[in-house]
Amino acid sequence: MSRQKNEIWQVKGAGKWFPGTKGELLKAMHEYVDVADVPKIKGGIVGALAPHAGYQYSGKVAGDTFRALKASVEQYSEVGTVVILGFTHGISYEGVALLSGGIIRTPLGDSAIDMASILTLVNSSSRIFIDERPHIVEHSAENEIPFIQYALPKAEIVVGLIGDHDEKTIDELVAALVLLTKDKNIIVVASTDLLHDADYEKVTKTDKNTLSLIENMNIEKLWRSWSYENQVCCGIAPVIATMRFAKKCGVAGGDLLYYRNSGDDYPASRGNWVVGYGAVSFSVSN
Repeated sequence: MSRQKNEIWQVKGAGKWFPGTKGELLKAMHEYVDVADVPKIKGGIVGALAPHAGYQYSGKVAGDTFRALKASVEQYSEVGTVVILGFTHGISYEGVALLSGGIIRTPLGDSAIDMASILTLVNSSSRIFIDERPHIVEHSAENEIPFIQYALPKAEIVVGLIGDHDEKTIDELVAALVLLTKDKNIIVVASTDLLHDADYEKVTKTDKNTLSLIENMNIEKLWRSWSYENQVCCGIAPVIATMRFAKKCGVAGGDLLYYRNSGDDYPASRGNWVVGYGAVSFSVSN
């Protein structure tokens, strides 16, 4: 299903995954982005990882990702488009479903959908297509949109949901993203949480190892460490695609910006359900 270029996509998660009014959402953005204390990154950021849970759980970690992106764009180059790569929690399909239309509307206001880039992606691979249906019930990519609007208000947006874990899908998506860089500056943001488990110590230890693999750009080992029974990244396909894209852009290593898990902020959750959250950026040294 494709939307016309003048149509509005109203986000579905306002009031559920993130605050539903402009005032409340602006307050949250200030608390998560403006007060984030991120390390100075050398070089322009071309890719990043951000968590996608409810903002009360993961917002302070996601804020570090977008604070770093804001600083990078201010110092190195104006970004044209942010490509958000999410995945589907409840359904599967072959390929990448892109959201089309004219604008995306959140409580913060409207952002332009980059239809020119979407058409470039679609024309590059039969595995990349326009279909709004997976986006109706999925929050993984959508939860990043208010952060982009706040930190990078001039950016246009492309939203994609990866529906499988097929190497061919990832390879063709990466090739298409590289093609986009010929015409404009883009940043690719992978939406992912880390391990989910009742054992706080296990989550902490596993996430430390996962983030080490990401920092060292050990893409294939990270890919092999993931399984449906051991989901070290709840969103592994977007992570692998973003890291491979970053490597194609000349990135040698990732920068860990911040890590916390829900057991750190809500100790009562230990022994029940603990989820890890990491903020990572990938930059090209100038």
